[in-house]
Amino acid sequence: MRVEIWSDIACPWCYIGKARFEKGLAGFAHRDEVEVVHRSFELDPGRAKGDTEQVIDMLAQKYGRTPEEARGMEANVAANAQAEGLGYRTEGRDTGNTFDIHRLLHLAKARGRQDELLSLAYRANFAEERSVFDDTVLAGLAVEAGLDADEVRAVLADPEAYADDVRADEREAAELGANAVPFFVLDRRYGISGGQPSEVFARALEQAWKDREVSALIPLGEDGAVCDTDGACEVPARGAQA
Repeated sequence: MRVEIWSDIACPWCYIGKARFEKGLAGFAHRDEVEVVHRSFELDPGRAKGDTEQVIDMLAQKYGRTPEEARGMEANVAANAQAEGLGYRTEGRDTGNTFDIHRLLHLAKARGRQDELLSLAYRANFAEERSVFDDTVLAGLAVEAGLDADEVRAVLADPEAYADDVRADEREAAELGANAVPFFVLDRRYGISGGQPSEVFARALEQAWKDREVSALIPLGEDGAVCDTDGACEVPARGAQA
């Protein structure tokens, strides 16, 4: 069975959703027969490369909030992340164009290191003092994930390298009706939107495994917290289902 996950490195619910999905997968009896593929989705594709801003400033402007209110929003997301055992910095994080990150993730996929790079990039972006929007940092993460340094530098230097792969993923997301992430597709039969609790993923895996004759994409469960194409992210209070 194949599970495809559309996500963006700038999306906190993708970071949290990945951890929750992996917890659900860990208890699945057929987990060794599940192939997980990460797909590209840009929350802010119109942002120019090198155009970065602080997350607090972005949230305040987007939601029409004060900086203090934006910090409160980040604190709520941080509580959800920390409940999953994830690190999360509420201050000092930046946001920017993620196209190069997605291109490198496709290189990593070709080399069998996609999950390793994605995990490192999430950790750097949300939990550490490293900006994934800096090419030097990004190249270092790719090498840390097991990719060849020369190959990584060549991809970053060529803006068309793996660009078609990123765009193909994004077209496919649109065809499936996904306009927010994270978005999980199980064997092209079931769709799950948002960073759902791990129990939801566990039940979905069981259901998809038992019923593998369905041809249409069927939503499972209530929609969870997502980040949409305007860059806006839902921020439920701590303890609420996300």
